Amino acid sequence: MFGLGLQEILIIFLIFFFLFGAKKLPEIGEGLGKTVKEIRKIRGEKKAEKEKNRKDEKGNVISDLKKEVEGIPGVKEVREAKETIDKVKDVAKITRLLK
Repeated sequence: MFGLGLQEILIIFLIFFFLFGAKKLPEIGEGLGKTVKEIRKIRGEKKAEKEKNRKDEKGNVISDLKKEVEGIPGVKEVREAKETIDKVKDVAKITRLLK
């Protein structure tokens, strides 16, 4: 625990005990517990937000690349030619099955 031994922790506890008294220590401990809980909650939210941003960035990169590829001259024509070839192959398969 932060490189502190049992003796150091006991000394710190005694200092707190003398400074704040026995009635205030539970309140201080409760406050520290709530603070740690809130810090963990904020960390979790930030981690989830970072993951969401990473996923969004990946999606944006892919869509940006698709837009750039569409801008290349001849890509549209090649895609149309491929679709036509696929249709011709389908028709050829059907005619083979009918014979």
